[in-house]
Amino acid sequence: MSRILLVDADAFFVAVARAVDPDGAGRASLLIVGGRPGSRGVVCSASYETRAFGVHSGMPIAQALRLCPSALCVPVPRTACAETSRAIRAVLDGFSPLVEGASIDEWYLDLSGTEALNGHEPIGETARRIRDAVLSATGMRVSIGVGPNKLVAKLAVERAKPKPGSGATGVHVVDEAGVDAFMATLALGDIPGIGPKLQEKLSAVGLRTVPDVLGTTPGDLARWLGRETAYRVLRKARGESDASVEPRAPAKQVSREETFDRDIADAEAVRRELRALAHRAAADLRGDGLEARTVTVKVRDRQWVTRTMSRTCDAPVASDAAIATLALALLGELRASWNVPVRLAGVALSNFAPARDAEQLAMFGATDAVESPRDRALSRAVDRVREKFGDTSIRAGAPRVAPLGEKGARKPQ
Repeated sequence: MSRILLVDADAFFVAVARAVDPDGAGRASLLIVGGRPGSRGVVCSASYETRAFGVHSGMPIAQALRLCPSALCVPVPRTACAETSRAIRAVLDGFSPLVEGASIDEWYLDLSGTEALNGHEPIGETARRIRDAVLSATGMRVSIGVGPNKLVAKLAVERAKPKPGSGATGVHVVDEAGVDAFMATLALGDIPGIGPKLQEKLSAVGLRTVPDVLGTTPGDLARWLGRETAYRVLRKARGESDASVEPRAPAKQVSREETFDRDIADAEAVRRELRALAHRAAADLRGDGLEARTVTVKVRDRQWVTRTMSRTCDAPVASDAAIATLALALLGELRASWNVPVRLAGVALSNFAPARDAEQLAMFGATDAVESPRDRALSRAVDRVREKFGDTSIRAGAPRVAPLGEKGARKPQ
């Protein structure tokens, strides 16, 4: 029988912010993580006490403070979050060889077939031991949902979270025999993959809960939703999923973006901010042992109009210089006919390949017009300095800027 766990760090960003600033954020019961008061960022996370005021992730900081004016706002402690995430993952790797990172604060574990290794104890006891081990090693509290597949485990973890007044203990187990009864307690909006638009369609024909769907004939459901959507909704309502735990599920994108405190109208200032974002994204890429063929730039104005442009290179790139060069050229093309003040800018890297070193590139002549072995070697040297002395110990200078050209470019959207 499959035994899948979803480990979810409780209020992760809030917990990390409190750990790095015990005398400030650590003492604030009303805490918002995402930006300073007056900034135009959005809420990344909020303490449970703050959520009671209606504050939720994705909400603009200004709106959150109107709902809860006494809350303390702090920026996301990005470096500490990454380090804490890695530390939790290291603990989980000790319990199963099959661990999949679903996000920075969520991990799936497959404990199927490990019963003997755990003394044939109930799976709930194993989950509690995992919670204790994570707390002891990292100081972070996690909640764990257990189910026969990833979907049920994901739903179960929401019942496990010890929110104020919930009575939850941090672990919730749904065994195979209990799936039907568990699913019957859910609204359709609780199920991942049934989003607002689909909920609206379902609600229009009187379907709002799992029992509503299961009480409908498949033929009627197909007539209302279409055959493929009806089949997908029916499987989800039954708690069925074939998705496996993939220990090394590949990332699809590495990105960095920033919402500015004030709109930036000066062209050189926008370029400077985008260059910094490109360098940070490139460092993240190299840290994951990857290189990317596609670079995408995103810009948003004060009216929340967002435009993007991409270039796909013949050969993958990984250096600060190459990625910044491509990003700045894309920015120039993007803003040639849309030169408005910028509210948000971002750089995303995708279309990955395993990293090669500068010596390999030189030996086999595998160089792209926008990147040389020297670019790679320089970026690796910068990485080593930053690893030893910190992220702000060295800053790269302005890269060369070459014309983008037509190949691989996508017109503004």
